[in-house]
Formats: sequence, structure tokens, C-alpha cells
Amino acid sequence: MKTPRAALLAASFLFLLSARGAAQRTIDSDPTRVLVTRQQLQEQLNQLEQAAESGVYSSALRSRARHEAELIRTRLAEGDFQVGDRLVLAVEGERALGDTFTVEIGRVITLTNIGPIPLAGVLRSEAKDYLRERIARYIRDPVVSVRSLIRVSILGDVNRPGFYTIPTEALVEDVLMVAGGPARTAKLLAIRIERGEKEQVWEGQALQQAIAEGRTVDGLSLRAGDRFFVPREGRGADLQSWARTFTLVLAIPGAIYGLLRLF
Repeated sequence: MKTPRAALLAASFLFLLSARGAAQRTIDSDPTRVLVTRQQLQEQLNQLEQAAESGVYSSALRSRARHEAELIRTRLAEGDFQVGDRLVLAVEGERALGDTFTVEIGRVITLTNIGPIPLAGVLRSEAKDYLRERIARYIRDPVVSVRSLIRVSILGDVNRPGFYTIPTEALVEDVLMVAGGPARTAKLLAIRIERGEKEQVWEGQALQQAIAEGRTVDGLSLRAGDRFFVPREGRGADLQSWARTFTLVLAIPGAIYGLLRLF
């Protein structure tokens, strides 16, 4: 008896979310959203390595597991910060340190009155404690806050393609919104995230599932220079098909939440 009502509520939520997404122009980021820790990455790596060697899964899934495992290995070995990344730093009572600092060649940031601080091997989730420890060598008991930003390109069938600086705790679905959202003719089920000349970092069902789970930029191990590409659906696309596809990909968490509230 509750299933039709749940479906109606879910459909209503999906329609509203698609309308919001089409108009949104800024990223709805949450600085309190937890970044992935080294321990969590190691646990994910262990699970992925087991999946990659398991005969239970298809060859495609094993291949995907190997790919994701390699992304995590790179993070654990090299850290997250790349040249050109930006850190929004604030130290209580220290105006000179309340600024946005850019990661320079050699993966260092140069803090006012302190000098260069290396970031090689440091994860985003470790940056706050790491910088607090380094700053504490010069300032007694510093109270530090840090946010990391990376520069990515958003290309293809979006309303304002280009380069954007985004917070790493932002939801992946919100990244598209900073470029004005997908165009009416966007083929949303074919969105992909690319790196370098040929590497497909995330695509297809794996990316759709990650978006549905509410994964963040940091949670997908994205980094500066990655490209979000939205293919074009074709001449026959219309608003109805766009909204249906958009909501299918981006609003599954809301639908699940609506269903759970009914039981």
C-alpha cells in the first residue's frame, strides 16, 4: 500500500532536484564534511585488492577494482597536493596567516613569516593537523583551520564550460552545477572524468553509483587537472528526457531517504 506513495514522493523530489540543479551556479560545499583518512584509504585498498583477485566478480568489475586500487596507492604514497592546488588557511589571532596559499613547485606552500612547508606525502585529511604541528614551531598552541581547493575543467554539454576551482569536500554532483549545470541535450549517463591524455578516471556505472552514494571530490581521489566531460545526447533530446536522466543519476539518495521515512 505504501509503494505508490513512496514512488510519488520520490518522483516529486527528483523533479525538484533537477530544477534546482539546472539553475544552481555555485558549489554547495560543506567544510565540515569529513575527508577520507589514511586508515579509510588503506581499508578501501585492501577491499579493492581482494575484489580484483576474486573469481566471484566479472572481469569488468575486477578491472575496475584494480583501477581504483591504483588511484588509492598513488594517494597513500604521494599524498594529495599537486602544484597549483590552493589551501585556505586561518590561524586564530594571526592575520598574516589568514590567506589562500598556492602549492608551489616541489609541493610546498610558503607561509608568511614562516617560510616554505613541504606537502609531499600529506593527504587532505591530514593537512590541518600537519600544518598545526609545523606552525606550532613558531607560534604557541595555534588554532588552525584548513580547506583545500583544486582546479578542474568542466567541458562538453554544460551551460558554461571552462576551468573552475572547487573545494575538495564538495559532492561530485555539485561540481557540474558550478558550470551552470548540464544542458538540455546532455547525455548524463555517459558523464566521465578524465585525467591526462587518455586515462578515464571514473565513468559509466561506477561513476553513477558514486554520485548516487553522495561521494565527494576527495572521496573519488580526484586531483587538479582532472576533466569532467558531459557528452551530448543528440538532436532529439528534450527537457523531459533530460530531467528523467538527470534525476535518475543525481537524486537516488533523496529517493531512498523518502522511502525510508515511510516505514
